[in-house]
Amino acid sequence: MHGSSPDDYQPQIWRIAGQDLFLKSTIPIHMLRTRSVLPLLLCLLAGFGSYRSAAQMTANIDLPALESPYSTIYTHLYFLQPDTYDPLLSARSLYGISDSIRARNAAIQLKQVFDGKGLFVDLESLPKNRNFRDSTTQKSYFTPFPQALPEVYLEKVDSSWYYSRETVALLDQLHREVYPLGSNILVNLFPHIGQGRFLGLATWQYVGILILLLFTYLINALLSRMINPLIGYLTRRYLGEEGTERQLVWKAASYLSMLIILALLRMLVPTLLLPIQLAELTHKGLLIASTIILVLFLFRTIDLVMIYVRSWAASTEQKYDEQLLPIVRTTLIIIVVLGGLFQILNLLNVNVTALIAGVSIGGLALALAAQDTVKNLIGSAIVFTDRPFQIGDYIEWGGQAGTVEQVGFRSTRIRTGDTSLISVPNGTIANVAVTNKGMRTFRLFHLTTGVTYNTPPALVEQFIEGLHGLAKAHPMVNAEISYIYFNNMSASSLDIMFRVYLDVPSYAAELRTKEELLLGILRLAEVLGVHFAFPSSSVYVEQFPEKKVPPAPFPNPADRQGPLADFLQQFEKAQQPPPSA
Repeated sequence: MHGSSPDDYQPQIWRIAGQDLFLKSTIPIHMLRTRSVLPLLLCLLAGFGSYRSAAQMTANIDLPALESPYSTIYTHLYFLQPDTYDPLLSARSLYGISDSIRARNAAIQLKQVFDGKGLFVDLESLPKNRNFRDSTTQKSYFTPFPQALPEVYLEKVDSSWYYSRETVALLDQLHREVYPLGSNILVNLFPHIGQGRFLGLATWQYVGILILLLFTYLINALLSRMINPLIGYLTRRYLGEEGTERQLVWKAASYLSMLIILALLRMLVPTLLLPIQLAELTHKGLLIASTIILVLFLFRTIDLVMIYVRSWAASTEQKYDEQLLPIVRTTLIIIVVLGGLFQILNLLNVNVTALIAGVSIGGLALALAAQDTVKNLIGSAIVFTDRPFQIGDYIEWGGQAGTVEQVGFRSTRIRTGDTSLISVPNGTIANVAVTNKGMRTFRLFHLTTGVTYNTPPALVEQFIEGLHGLAKAHPMVNAEISYIYFNNMSASSLDIMFRVYLDVPSYAAELRTKEELLLGILRLAEVLGVHFAFPSSSVYVEQFPEKKVPPAPFPNPADRQGPLADFLQQFEKAQQPPPSA
């Protein structure tokens, strides 16, 4: 309805009733000389006569009444079309302007704002009710473009509708916002150059498109040489040379350069005064392209930030930071994609609110159909909230055991003892008892040693003393909280509890320490002559007189002190680290 015309921006001519009226003198200076007074008077009389004729014709026109928002907007745009061009009649739709020149320019400015923003007025959607009221404020207001241009609205004054006084007061500001950086001068300058038309566009518009393309090429070449080194410097400063990926930096710089160029194009394309349909398509196309490029730039920015965060997490003692990084990256990417998708749908005039409501209903049905998946997602939230284990911890659950390698949204990957990699659903992990052996302060070594019933009490006491010596002598045993006692007389043995806590960093060190202690116990029993019991039944036979019992290795207990001290000294010496070279 409101396509652009070259005639819209000729300030020296008004059209009234289809005739041109020259109100701004274009008479050459030489006609103002004395000898040219007569031709000058004739020109002025001719102009006055044409003005009276035009005024009389205007008085005879049946002007449309501004009885509804539809008729007001129609009047504004109708009299700015090429075939019905009359800015003064178009200015009737503006409220509170008494100066005709200012009114004419304001009407043209308002149309230029619509065209520059690519806003197409759908006349069929405009309210024709003269008593129309805004559904929110319940006042006689109407805003044609509530999202794109909320500052421009119509109001009812007495029985007529006008563009409001506030709208008229903001026109200069809105015009500068749509045509910044002096482009408003180009808006009034270009249309006077090259009025020939081809495929619906004037020659000056094709020239303007070529200029914009050349400008885009030059700006891109300049920005790429400025932004790429800047981003490279920042990444080297905060990530170091080893953390800098040149390809990633180059892509981020390219996307940032394209974003700046698209922003400049959105400011300069309105100066071409394209037909409204083409202007609307171009404006939305640039916004959609900017949204896509912004999403890609945020992807690269997330990757660069994750490099820095990953290096920082590697320097901390807690492994939970490294466990959380993949989840954080995936979450950020999902948020960016959804934000970009909703923005594009909004630009395509899709009702995002209704879409979200439909997705919510569909999501509920999907959740009912995929309860296990939802259960695993909730289990993931529980795992990340409670933090029962970290990457690298050795855990036991449900009769299985392994080392945690990765925690994802749906499952946790665990490396078992036979190097197999299994994926356990987080819903299962959240509902079973998990033993985290990676969080142990000390590792427990519990052993019950049974000696035969024929072991004398004094020998049992010396054996227990030797076990205490073993615990104190080994550097990996916390002797302060060790428990070594003769605590039971079972069916076939005298049971001695050997319970100590090992201060070892890994499972391999735990096995090595246990081996050293077990071998020490065996050698201690060998030195003292202690015999270990095993489940058995004893049969006692009366000895014949000629059968003699062999003497014990140490008939006198004092004789055992020397061998015991030697043994403990040798054991303690064996546990000392070798001297450094």
